[in-house]
This record gives sequence, C-alpha cells and structure tokens, in this order.
Amino acid sequence: MKTKMVKRWAAVVLVAVVAAGFGCAPKKTEPVKVSEIADGEVEPAQWGKVYPEEYELWKKTGEPTPHGLSKYKKGNDRGERLDKLDEFPFLALLYNGWAMGAEYTEPRGHLHMIEDQLAIDPGRYKAGGTCLTCKTPYAPALQQRLGKTYFANPYQEVRAQIPKDHQTLGVSCIDCHNNKDMSLRISRGFTLGKALERIGKDESKLTQQDMRSLVCAQCHVTYSITKDANMKSTGVFFPWQGSSWGHITIENIIKELRNNPPSGEWTQSVTGFKMAFIRHPEFELFSNNSVHWQAGVACSDCHMPYIKVGTHKVSDHRIMSPLKNGLKACQQCHAESPEWLRNQIFTIQDRTMSQFIRAGYATATAAKLFEMANKAEAAGRQIDKNLYAEAKDHYEEAFYRVVFIGAENSTGFHNPTEALRILGDAASHAGKAEALLRQALTKAGMNVPAKIDLELAKYVNNRGAKKLMFKPENEIKDPLAGH
Repeated sequence: MKTKMVKRWAAVVLVAVVAAGFGCAPKKTEPVKVSEIADGEVEPAQWGKVYPEEYELWKKTGEPTPHGLSKYKKGNDRGERLDKLDEFPFLALLYNGWAMGAEYTEPRGHLHMIEDQLAIDPGRYKAGGTCLTCKTPYAPALQQRLGKTYFANPYQEVRAQIPKDHQTLGVSCIDCHNNKDMSLRISRGFTLGKALERIGKDESKLTQQDMRSLVCAQCHVTYSITKDANMKSTGVFFPWQGSSWGHITIENIIKELRNNPPSGEWTQSVTGFKMAFIRHPEFELFSNNSVHWQAGVACSDCHMPYIKVGTHKVSDHRIMSPLKNGLKACQQCHAESPEWLRNQIFTIQDRTMSQFIRAGYATATAAKLFEMANKAEAAGRQIDKNLYAEAKDHYEEAFYRVVFIGAENSTGFHNPTEALRILGDAASHAGKAEALLRQALTKAGMNVPAKIDLELAKYVNNRGAKKLMFKPENEIKDPLAGH
C-alpha cells in the first residue's frame, strides 16, 4: 500500500514539474528544410536564398577569427598572413630553391582562397592550372573539359576560363553538396576519388560520417604534382599507395614520393637534391589511428559543430579551430571546463612544437653538411660514395617528416602520439645523416666544426620583394626550453 502511494505521488510531482516548465521551455529546434538548387549553380548567393543561415556563416570565413584564443596559428586573428619562414628560419634554408622558400604565408579563411593565392609570390603557382584544383569550384569542370592541358597550361591562362565574376571565388556550396538534396558529395573525383581506389575504399559504401571527413579531405590532404621531362605538370596524385583506410602512414607517403621520379617538383639549392613536397596533410595525420578517429569523430564534428540560429539547427559553416569558437565542439563530448580543455590542447601543441623545432634544426644541419661535402668534391676531394648515399637516404627521410608536421595545421593536436613519433624519427634520421657526413668529410681530410653555421639570415633575408627581415628575437623559440 505504501509503495503504491509513493508511486502515485511521484507521478503527480512529475506532471506538476512538466506543467510548470512547459510555459518557459525554449522553442523547439527545427531542422532546415531541404530544397533543390538548379543544376550547375555555382554562385553561393543563389544557394543562400534557400539556405540563408549557412550562407551568412560561410561569408564569415572572410572575416578575421577571434583574437587571442590560440597559441599558434595567430595570423588570421587580425586578417594578417604570417610568414612561416620568419617564424621558423630553418624552413627558409630547407626550402631554398623554389617559391616555398621565398614565401610561405599562413592562409586566411575559405572565402579568400584565390585572393590569397594571387597575393603570393607567382612562383607558388608556377605548376599551372594544377594550383586551382582546391581553390575554385570550377576545377572539376575545367579538368574534365581541358584534360591534361588543365594541369600543364599556365595558371592565369586556366583561371581566365572561369567566368569573370567568379575568378576570385573560393570553395563554396557546390564543392561539398549535392544540389538536389544537400547530401555530401565528392566533387574531386580526379584526385580524392582515385586515391580512395588506391587504398581499396569503395566510394559507394561510404557512410554519412565518412563523408563528413572526406569532403574536407578533398583538399586538406597532401598531394604531389607529377612532371614530364620538361617539368610541365601532368597531374595531381595523393601518395596513398600502400596505405589503407584509417592507416595512411608517413612511411608509405615518403616511399611513394621517393619512388615516383616524375614527382620531383624542385631542386633544393643547399643540397642539390631533386625533391617532392608535402602539403597540409590534416586528413592523413588525423585518420591514422588517432584517439578521436577511433572514437568515430569526423572533421565536421570539431570544425563545423551544430549550432542554433534562430529556431534552426545548422552546421556552423564558419569553419575554424574549436579554440576560436569557445571550444563548443569539444564540450559536446567532454565534461571538463573550457580552461582545462584549452590547457590540454596547448600542452600537446607545446610538445609538438618543441620536437618540430629540434628536428628542423637537426635536418638543416645535415643539409649544410651536404653543401660542404658537395663543395669539397667540386674542389677535388674524394667523398666516400657509400657514406654519402646512406646519409642522403637518412636526410630525405628526416626532411619529409619535418615538412609533414610543419605543413599539418593542428600543431600535432589531430594525432599527438603520431606527431611526436614522426618528429622523433625525423630527429633520429637527421642525426644519422649528420654522423655519416662527418665521417665522410673527415675521411676526405676536411676539418668539420663542432657547431655548423646555418647562415639563416642569408636564407631568410634574401627572398626578393616579399622578404620579411629575419630578426632572431621574432623567431618562435622552443616552448619547452628550460623545463
């Protein structure tokens, strides 16, 4: 009898609470209604007539991000474009010999993609129409219509074939969405589509969560530009051969780059070596067995979290770091305070940056020893070919690992353990290259100083009109030095 009375009173109280709260309950969030967009419609404003909330958020990618919330990648806080070669002068040494060694600026938001490209040293888009592949929504149509000449023809010549009012339009709605039902789509079949085939991933079996990462992976990946005998671009490929879904490794990426002679894009002036390059490999690092990847998190979960705009629940199309957005994305899963989460992120990034700086300088030291060996041989000294070849092997392994983490935009956060492993291996390879070169130079009768002068000011300051004068006090220091 007593139990029945308790249950009855509990039911009464529950009804009373619900009734009392009903009048002040927040309005129910409504999903955005899906409407069809005309076939081939590229203009974002036309999509914005149907999806005004998403359109207004997308336009904000053209604005500076909130100031003072991140420790690294600060340039976009004020709409500035900081130059990595001033921050990390060892990169100016390593990249000397091509346009990346003249200017390596941080990009702004998606709205400015082509504008930023037009503002940099023209050598940066010397590869031709290839350089538009991730920058314009017209890239798929241009590649299909022009075929191989899309890659080989001069950049400005290919860009001129874009409708005049869209020649500075960056990535927009049509790049990621199907116009019929707003489903996510892979528009870059000629790059990402082929890469998925190489790792045995069936595009027809991709889940919605897979797609919420892969629309980003159309561009936030590394790629190589293949060249013909005349150094004309012949295509773009993602060096994923030998890897698998969820396990695209730095080892296989390097193997692909080094075993594909046509992918040698430039000649490093310090060493004289023909090199490839690694660019913004966010997807590769994140998807390689990271904690968040294993938990089923997609790129969009963190960089485009769902937010409420009026009575609508929409994905935040002002794509940016969670650090810039009050860590709202993180708090969907983590119960800790924003301050605690921010400190965890900074700790991870500090450790990564410390290892990056150490590995970078070690690799730059090896590069200068190659320069010394090359000059010695030119002067008639006999450099042991076996020692030289072994040192070169270790040097290239170190170089590509340093470039990988330097180009990846999370400062290690996308996969902390893997980032530290890669940089640890980079430092190890660089150390082995240095030891072998010292042995070869000593064997040739050379006196090798204990500390190698990297001549950093020479590489940073002699960069033409775009140079930013190198001042050691402006260089990013090892964040863990003295700890």
